[in-house]
Amino acid sequence: MKYEWTDEYCLSKVGVEKDFKVEWNATRYMIRGKMFAMRGGDKEGKPILTIKLEPSFGAFLRTQYRDIVPGYYMNKEHWNSLYLEGNVPDETVREMLDNAYSIVFAALSGKVRRELEEGD
Repeated sequence: MKYEWTDEYCLSKVGVEKDFKVEWNATRYMIRGKMFAMRGGDKEGKPILTIKLEPSFGAFLRTQYRDIVPGYYMNKEHWNSLYLEGNVPDETVREMLDNAYSIVFAALSGKVRRELEEGD
């Protein structure tokens, strides 16, 4: 499967936690319980990585790549699903994950951001 590096990439970011949600059969990547990405499958079992993005960035990417679609079982404005068997360049996927992480990190309180940055 392509994009196997995404697990390590997500976990390399400050404060990221990973869990497996059995009911969804999906691995979630979160900062203090707030999800920014999730690896799972669509209704046909095709592997996808669902990523939170700024709405305009997500809409742009969907026009550029057929393997990026509105978020599967998520808010279609803020979430986008990437088919892991697709042909989106690694650099674009990194940019998507960076954007998702930044959105969630920025939404945390200043106190929590400082704690995470200081390693507490």
